[in-house]
Amino acid sequence: MSTATPETAAARRSQQPQIVINAEDLTHIEGLAEGAFGRNPALADRLLEELGRARIVEPADMPQDVIGIGSRVTYRDEATKQTRRVTLVYPENADITRDMISVMTPIGVALLGLAEGAAFHWDTRDDERRMLTVIHVEADPELTASPADHDDLDDTPDTPSDADRDAEDA
Repeated sequence: MSTATPETAAARRSQQPQIVINAEDLTHIEGLAEGAFGRNPALADRLLEELGRARIVEPADMPQDVIGIGSRVTYRDEATKQTRRVTLVYPENADITRDMISVMTPIGVALLGLAEGAAFHWDTRDDERRMLTVIHVEADPELTASPADHDDLDDTPDTPSDADRDAEDA
């Protein structure tokens, strides 16, 4: 059930920048939106509206300057001129203390699929309308690197140390 009137939705679509979504993320994001109707129908409706107007592309065709799940994004609030750098993630990976923003938040929905340079209106949870501009988009290496890329970060020994063997013998 949509909360927007046809005139409002049509006007909003004509003012919004084009968005692009990775086909591999689409099913998961649609499932999240459908599951959110009971808790936050306005947000779920907005996300499904965004997905409905998106251009869906295969992962190999996803432009590097477009925000997807795992993208690190720098954007500017045009009212305050403040910039913020966040990473867009699924809800299970969200961590505000690490600036990892869920796609299931108003700002997450607003950022999803936008390209560098896009300016967009964002409605805050307090119903305040803000204009934001995407300054830079990059892949977050922590979220996009394969496990083999982090082998050098693993300080767990592959074999028991002398101290481990001593503890087992005690």
